[in-house]
This record gives sequence, structure tokens and C-alpha cells, in this order.
Amino acid sequence: MRVLATIGFSFSAGVFLAALLPWDGWQLYAAAGAALLALVWLLAARRSVCFRRGLLILLPLAVSLAYFAGYRYLVQRPVEQRCGAVSPFTATVCDWPQETERGCRITVKLDGYPGARAVLYGEPELLAARPGNTLAGTAQWQSAAHIHNNELTHFTARGVYALLYGREDVQLSEGSEGALRWLPQRAAKAFRERIAAVWDDPRVSGFLTAELTGDKSAMDEGDYLAMQETGLAHLFAVSGLHCAFLVTLLSLLVSRRRRLLCAVTIPALLFYMVMVGLAPSVVRACIMQMFLLVAPLFRRNSDPLTSLAAALLVILLVNPFAAASVSLQLSFSATLGMVLLSPRLYRGLTGWYKGKNRVLRHGLCFVMANLAATLSAVVFTAPLTAYYFRIFVLVAPLSSLLAVPAAGWSFMTAFVTALLGFVWLPLARILGALAWVLVRYILLVAEWLMGWRYHAIYFTDPYPLYWLLFVYTAFIGCAITPDGRRKYAVASALSAVTLIATIWVNQQSYRYGALSALALDVGQGESVILWSQDETALVDCGSSNSYKDPGGTAADTLHSMGVTRLSAVVVTHYHADHTNGLYEVLRRVPVDKLYLPDIEDEYGVRERLTALAEEKDVQVVWVTDTVTCPLGQAALTVYPPVQSGGDLNELGLTALATSGDFDLLITGDMSGSTERKLAETYPLPDVEVLLVSHHGSRYSSDIRFLKAVTPEAAVISVGDNSYGHPSEETVQRLLAVGAEIWRTDRQGNIRITVNGG
Repeated sequence: MRVLATIGFSFSAGVFLAALLPWDGWQLYAAAGAALLALVWLLAARRSVCFRRGLLILLPLAVSLAYFAGYRYLVQRPVEQRCGAVSPFTATVCDWPQETERGCRITVKLDGYPGARAVLYGEPELLAARPGNTLAGTAQWQSAAHIHNNELTHFTARGVYALLYGREDVQLSEGSEGALRWLPQRAAKAFRERIAAVWDDPRVSGFLTAELTGDKSAMDEGDYLAMQETGLAHLFAVSGLHCAFLVTLLSLLVSRRRRLLCAVTIPALLFYMVMVGLAPSVVRACIMQMFLLVAPLFRRNSDPLTSLAAALLVILLVNPFAAASVSLQLSFSATLGMVLLSPRLYRGLTGWYKGKNRVLRHGLCFVMANLAATLSAVVFTAPLTAYYFRIFVLVAPLSSLLAVPAAGWSFMTAFVTALLGFVWLPLARILGALAWVLVRYILLVAEWLMGWRYHAIYFTDPYPLYWLLFVYTAFIGCAITPDGRRKYAVASALSAVTLIATIWVNQQSYRYGALSALALDVGQGESVILWSQDETALVDCGSSNSYKDPGGTAADTLHSMGVTRLSAVVVTHYHADHTNGLYEVLRRVPVDKLYLPDIEDEYGVRERLTALAEEKDVQVVWVTDTVTCPLGQAALTVYPPVQSGGDLNELGLTALATSGDFDLLITGDMSGSTERKLAETYPLPDVEVLLVSHHGSRYSSDIRFLKAVTPEAAVISVGDNSYGHPSEETVQRLLAVGAEIWRTDRQGNIRITVNGG
């Protein structure tokens, strides 16, 4: 009986329940109930294997629930009590600062709060901070778990319980900067700098930095997008591949005596684990490698399930909120899938070959081993990727087969080359050519596969979800019925046929009517898709909510619609909540024309958009006069700015979509005075639908403008904000002119169809 595995998985199950269930305050009652049930079991059950297993399940379950409640009370609650006010703080810098638009952010350990960390947002001067420095001053304390009435787990899963917005009096002092405990952080920075010195190609150095250290900040956005879209982004989660190579390298350098190997390798693994940031994937991999190294010393075989459970137990003991970490869930799910399914799948995929050709057999085993590992991981992670990322990568088995072996070699060669770079940089640059070739090959594979029209399906509608449920039901049915291979072939064929039907039905659900408009739910931002007779336009794409992905939402929806090319992209103005998703859209979807206002902006958005348009061969149209472009059975008219100066909001473009007697007007973020001037300058028609300006700000939707265009329906694109959008005054003005109000924060995506549906 796997005692440690049973304890570990039972404890982890309790923590997952406590962390993920939406209710609060029940954990201690549940712990008492589990403990009582364990006592009844102890008194009533017979002494047997089943008896011991029952106790090994119930007791850790009770302990885990009580542990979670105690941890939250002792670690998180004291920090939460400080939130919501400006108060002093003292903290120790835990890692290197990261530059932001307004300064920097630094992860710090709060003095006086054991086990609690915070993220400090401060002035640019704090970029000089180093791990171990001390920061002291006053800051606005904000809960990291509750932002704008939303429950967030992104920060707490990393042990961060407060966001500190520093005031001008924050002071930096030396602290324990030179202490040995900060050596891994200094080594990580030196390693990143050495990689950049060896490979002067920023795409290659960014890729290798992400692969070797898990730091993706220097990676080209287009390259990372291609890796995500083809199911290869897991290569940047430092995990088993990296740790296995490190152990192999050290075993070649030191004696093969197991005790000496353990004495050298285990500290090296721990150092590397801290150096790359203690991500769940690397902690799991290092602990599993340690079990593999230590087991022979005790004359035991390493059991993957036991080491996996032990790794999960350690992580959750350190921070039970880590149960909500997406990377932890994906890492452990993928590993569990490979442990449980991969051997069985491999036997099934290779058992049919009875030939004696050694070359063919080795080639078959290589291909099928990769396929079995990928499919095993996908089986356990697909529901998670569908839930968190709304994607199911169809080319994942092929991309893994083509790229993962090369990624293993690129890691090994780059690791050794980077180490050599500390000794003799010129030689390292010469030997770095091999890693350069491998990285370029991987990126070429990713870009090629991302170019496939159906490389992935997106869960923007219910039909792909129904298909995924059918696939799981079919194959689970095959697994629990008597043996036989024909049933798996039938299930595979049915899955393929229903996938084709799902894609067709999903596309047809959008393809009716003379004009369809879709206001996407991108939070506090705006993005509108216009479709007519196989021609599509996009007006704006952005959000000020950092947890929203406006570019991904728009591009995923376009792919689900079967859109392979955008006829036009219109940018009303250059604020981030209307533009920060366009970069991903332009990289994922070919575009014919990009319509921009010919105004300057202080944020560099104009320059970045035009540079990306040039890279992607998109024609840029500067709108200084009224422009009308055909859109299938409809027409899209773009009006230039009506003001000559002022805020960017007042210098934006206006878009009018027309199909027959139907008109839809989009005014960006104009204020009421600019809307009035718009109505006075151009002969605007009575509109059926108005995309309410500035997310329903009280300064928008002037009553005279509303009476001029008389909208029948008003769509407000809005999300979590601190401005009070939409304001009650604006809502009342819209109601006064007879407009029916729709809101993306309440109704989600809002679809308007003309002459159809």
C-alpha cells in the first residue's frame, strides 16, 4: 500500500476543496466531521488493509481542512486587516524589480507577517533595488484577493496577499543584500545576462531565457503566441526535462557512487529550483528527481505516484492557496496523466507491430513514445485548458513530435554553452550556433502549425464544449467496457466526424443576416466585430482590466466564426482600453486595411501599431476625411475627428455600420460636447443601435446628441472599474429617448443581427 501517496493525495484533496469551493467558513466544521468519521471508523472497523487505508484518507483530510483554516487565519488575515488604508510598511526585497509604465513593481516579504509577501508598486527610482534590500515607507494597502469586488487567486497562489501602492516617502536601504541566501537570485540574473551576451539574436536569447529559467519577459510576443497556439508553451515551464538533464550532466562530472551523486545533485537541484523562481512545475520535478536519486540508497524502487504526492504535499504545506495556481494544476495533471496512461497507451500503440526490422521498430517506438506521452498529458489537462484558456489544440501531438525532441537538445546545448560563456565568451558564441539553429527550427514549426486554419478550436460557444464532453464520454466508455481495439477506432472516427460537424455548426451560427455585429465582453474596454457576407471588420480591441485578454477573446471569436481575414480594423483612438488587444489580433489574423486617426499620442501606441502593420503587410489608412468601405451587403463609414485639439478621447474616429435601413454607430470615448459637434458636422441617420461612448461615463451621451440619433437600443461595453461606469445619469438619458439598454458586464457578448435569425 502506498502510504505516503495516500496521505499526500488525501491532504491535497482537502486543500483543493478548501481553496476552490466558493463558500467560506465551512472548513473547520468539515475538519471536525472528517475527524469524527475517522474516530467512528477506528472504533467500528476491523483491522485490515481497508481499515488502514480509510484512516490514511480521513485523518489527512481532516488535518488539511483545519490547516487551511489556520493558515488563512494566521498568515492571510493579519495582512487583510491592514488593507483599505494608507499605512507604513517595512519589507525585504525578494526578487529583482520589474519595470512598468509608471515605475516598477517589486515582490517583497513583509516584516512582521511570517509567510506573507506583497507586490509593491513604486517610483522608477526603486528599479535600483536588489534582492535583500530593505524598503520602508507608507503605501496604500490593497487586498490581493479582493479587487473591485472580484475574488482573485492569481496573487494568493504565489503567496502574495497585499498590493502596496507606495508613496513618495518609500526609502531603500542595503538590508541583507550581500547575504548568501540571495545567491540564487543573483545567479539567475547573471545567467540571463550571459544568455543575452552569447546570443545576440533577441528572438533566440528571449526563447532560451524562457526555456532555461522560466522568465518569459524578454521573449518576442509573436513567438510566445505561436508557442501557445500550438501547444508548446509548456516548454517554458521549467520541469522534468530540465531537472533530468541537470542530473545527467552532474552524473557525468562526478563519481557514479550513489551517495556522492546524491550529496552533489540534491543541493544543485535545490539551488536551481530557487534560482528559477520556485514555480510549481520545477518544485514538482526537483522533488520527484530527489525521490528517484534517494530510493536506491534505501534499496527501494522510486514510485512516481508517491513522489508526485509528496511534491504536491510539500507545495501545499508551504502555501495552501497554491491549489488555485493554474500552473500547478496543469503541471500535476499532465504528470499524473503520463504516470497513469502513458505506459498503457505506449503498449497499445506499439503492440500491433510484429516485424523484425530494427530501424523501423526504433523509429516506431520513438514516435509512439512521444505520442503516448502527449496524449496522456492532454487527456488530463484538456478540461483545464478549455476552462482557463478556452482552447483545445488539435495539432498538439504533431507539434510535440516535431518540436519537443529539438527543445530537449536546445536546452542541453544552451545550458552548457551559457556556462561556458562565463569562462570564455568568444568560444561560447561559436558553439551557440547549434542552439540558435534548434531554436529557429522550433519557432519555424510553431509558426507553420499556427498558420493551419484548424490548428485549434476555441470555446467561445457551447458547441465545442459539447464535442469535448462527447469525446470524453466515448473514450471512458471504451475504457470501462471489455477489451477490444475496434471500439477505440470507432470512438476515434466518431470524434473526428463530430469535430467537423461542430466546427461547421459553430460557423453557421454566425453566418446569417445581412449584417451581424458582436460586442465582445472584454471588461472595461471595447471590441466590436462586424460581419456581412463573408467580409469582416473589427472596431477597437482593448481592456483596462489586466485579468482580461481582449486580443485573445477577439481572435478566438474570429476563428470560431470561420473568419480567415479581416477586411478592416478601425481604431477610434489610442488609449489602451481600446487598443491593447490589437497586437495579438494583427499577429493571428491577416488584415487588409488598418484605419487610424492621424493624431499623436503620448503612449507610443500609434508607432507600435504602424510598425506591426508594416511587419504584417497591412495597409495603413490615415483617416482625415470621411471614408466609406464596402462590407459585404453592408457599408462601413469612418468619420475623422471633429475636434482639433484636447484629450485623445475627443480626437477619435467614429464608425457607422449601415445595412439597408439599419444603422449602428460607434463613437469611441467621446464626451457629450464632441458628440454634439459630431451630429452637427455630419448628417448622421437615426440609428437602431448605439455603442455608448466612454463605457457610459456621465460625461458622455449628451441628451441633444441622443435626440439627434434616436437610438432604439444602447449597448454599453463596460467591466470592473473605479469610475462608476455606467453612470446613473447616462442610463437615465438613454432611457429618456426610448433606448433599450444592454451591458456586456451583465449579458456578456451581445449579438445584433439584421434581416436574419
